[in-house]
Amino acid sequence: MSDLPAGVERRAFDGRESLATEGKPVYGEPTVDGWRKWDVRRSKLGAMLEKGMDTNLAGGETVLYLGAAAGTTVSHVADFSGPTYAVEFAARPARDLLDAAEPRSNLFPLLKDARKPETYAHVVEPVDVLIQDVATRGQAKVALANRRFLDDDGRLLLAVKARSEDVARDPDAVFEEVLTTLREGYEVLETRSLEPFHDDHLAVVARPE
Repeated sequence: MSDLPAGVERRAFDGRESLATEGKPVYGEPTVDGWRKWDVRRSKLGAMLEKGMDTNLAGGETVLYLGAAAGTTVSHVADFSGPTYAVEFAARPARDLLDAAEPRSNLFPLLKDARKPETYAHVVEPVDVLIQDVATRGQAKVALANRRFLDDDGRLLLAVKARSEDVARDPDAVFEEVLTTLREGYEVLETRSLEPFHDDHLAVVARPE
């Protein structure tokens, strides 16, 4: 298994080891001595770490997170990262995201559309890591559009949702199509199914070309 980032540890919760970060709870997750259980069944990035993917995360990176929703995963990311920009389009989850950011001075919520990076380009600095978990068609195009923020030696950590692209098509065919488009601007380093934690999801680690 790949090394975990600094600030992410395995801790015992009710006698079972789980990934954990140190910070204020966000979504009702169990805590022990200030450490929050990272529920990998509610987090694609957590599942990527659980499955031992080489995310290149060391801790302390500058992060752009696309599809932050209510802050479940991005709050864990901010617990071990540097400046963390969290883009969410829907107003209702964005309110919860604001609550998650309140005790985290390095977490910056942006009520924006990840398909339109020009609307937040004046705010976001160059980042080491681009994390994407958006439920929309054209997920590869979103990653390509936001490539502008990623350092040359940075990493894209992408969770592709097959059913968001096309609910009727075979997921493997959808994944191959997404990867083909993604290769227009990225070198794909690793892919892995996120089952059994998340059905019909493919995790991708890539770097800009």
